[in-house]
Amino acid sequence: MPQDDLNNQINHANSEYTAKDIQILDELKAVRLRPGMYIGGTDKYGLHQILYEIVYNSIDEAMAGCCDRIEVTIHEDNSITVTDNGRGIPTENIPGQNITALEAVMTRLHAGAKFSNHVYGVSSGLHGVGASVVNALSSWLKAEVKRQGTLYRQEYRQGVPQSGVETAGEAQDTGTSVSFLADKAIFESIDYDFDMACQRLRELAYLNKGVEIAIKDKRADQEKAFYFDGGIASYVRRLNKNRGVVHPYPIYISTMTDSTVIEAALQYNDSFTESTLSFANCVNTRDGGSHLTGFRSALTRVFNDYARSAKILKDTDPNLTGEDVREGAVAIISVKLPQPQFEGQTKARLGNPEVKSHVESAVASSLSLYLEQHPNEARAIIDKCLTAAKAREAARKARDLVLKKTGFETSTLPGKLADCSEKEPAKCEIYLVEGDSAGGSAKQGRDRRFQAILPLRGKILNVEKAAKDKILEHEELRAIVTALRASADEQFDSSRLRYHRIIIMTDADVDGSHIRTLLLTFFYRHMTELINQGYLYIAQPPLYRLKSGKQEFWLYSEQEKEKRIKELKQDKIEIQRYKGLGEMTPVQLWETTMNPANRTLLKVEVVDAIAADQSFRMLMGDEVLPRKRFIQAHAQSVRNLDI
Repeated sequence: MPQDDLNNQINHANSEYTAKDIQILDELKAVRLRPGMYIGGTDKYGLHQILYEIVYNSIDEAMAGCCDRIEVTIHEDNSITVTDNGRGIPTENIPGQNITALEAVMTRLHAGAKFSNHVYGVSSGLHGVGASVVNALSSWLKAEVKRQGTLYRQEYRQGVPQSGVETAGEAQDTGTSVSFLADKAIFESIDYDFDMACQRLRELAYLNKGVEIAIKDKRADQEKAFYFDGGIASYVRRLNKNRGVVHPYPIYISTMTDSTVIEAALQYNDSFTESTLSFANCVNTRDGGSHLTGFRSALTRVFNDYARSAKILKDTDPNLTGEDVREGAVAIISVKLPQPQFEGQTKARLGNPEVKSHVESAVASSLSLYLEQHPNEARAIIDKCLTAAKAREAARKARDLVLKKTGFETSTLPGKLADCSEKEPAKCEIYLVEGDSAGGSAKQGRDRRFQAILPLRGKILNVEKAAKDKILEHEELRAIVTALRASADEQFDSSRLRYHRIIIMTDADVDGSHIRTLLLTFFYRHMTELINQGYLYIAQPPLYRLKSGKQEFWLYSEQEKEKRIKELKQDKIEIQRYKGLGEMTPVQLWETTMNPANRTLLKVEVVDAIAADQSFRMLMGDEVLPRKRFIQAHAQSVRNLDI
């Protein structure tokens, strides 16, 4: 449509805006129209979110002390059943209303028992929309309740009750079972990932010690059960598995302050990175919040106070910084409180301001007592912090020296950077390209208006095993940081970023995969927000070019190649395997890998921070045995790959 016609149509539409254009949607119809408002999206993460929403209801029963077993079943048709042995959702009518409590919970937004502290002292639900949203986004849902010796049942279609609550027989115990099938018209796919579900259920079991959570996948005949008497202390031990630890057992803190239950577990390892997870009412607060701020403040204060009182730090010595005391720390802070103030339904950050002081006071008191009672462990931890402080100071001096020698303070970009002419970061992208040959092809084939090219020489430093001063001295890493202009680590500032798409483009061979992994390790460890804010991508160059007569096909996997060969059914097929980007002409590289109209980019996302941390630690860290076992376990699956 020509732009003038489009503008006329827009202006015409605006001029006719009247009261008749206002729609008042039924609550559940509104959910189906805008599911992203409630579950974050309709991709695989949104699909798994509706599973978790039902599980959270059972977890609330567990946190109330009324449930110790939760079972999740994935059926052959991808329907889900979640069963618990809690009290069971009430089935009688709500006083003064012609609707049962069960139907209200399943069909009315903001209906539930979590708005007061009478039934649930704490809960993962805040808005009372979980079950009703799942119901609205399901083709069908069936709720069964065992309560007061009777089995009750009610069924729904796209959130609409098909009948009233029915009596279905006798019951010997109590509990709730919810079965549902996600609506194919809403979700991109309804195929659940067993491993992804296991990660979250395992996490919930750690956070609720003494509660067994089992999952069975009937599609592949596999099942797992999670039960941890040690709770989050066991969680920390798992995170530190295959790492050298500074002290043998995690420091565990458990206390209550003004109706807020505070749990924390902490153990140091010999790495250079921090791994701290925060939870509020069993919800993973990925963006932290007041509880995490209080926890970190307590660590810094307590370790400084102890180091001073033990004369480890002299009067003239500077204090340890927060960065010093967190290096190598694996920690979990979990709070359970009556009235959590989450940001949005996805609950990424806890906002209760009073929780900061509660956590800081509780952690400081318990941690100080631990250090006094365990002087050997205390000294080992303080020594670790002092080593981090020395490394930080060395890194600062190295950075100052680098700035002085290279003139980075004058904002000089790397000489090998082929920059773009566009200046608005949202419109710009930079390719981090392996080698000068591929870099030359990329420079010739790119669109100079918005595409920048930074060739990288050889394999960069493995930052998983390097101290910060070594990282700062590494030429290629300095080139990357300087080109992006957003700095790194705690100084990272996305507002200064010069490109909003950072694209890793390496060869499709073993060396290319290694270089890509090294770059991902650097970004994950030192520019994490770059990933969290959605700026990092991986280019997907083709593996094969097939030519049959005048036809030409670019194929990106072995499966695509085999499928295309079968479809062509011709004897004379020319097949070319591209192992290096430099083997392609600039025109070919543009058409297949860099042209926004044709290319495929993989967006780098962190789905499970724990799994990601463990993967980088295992694959890139100092421990050889775990990496050897991983290679042995996966060797068969890659043995026949043509790389």
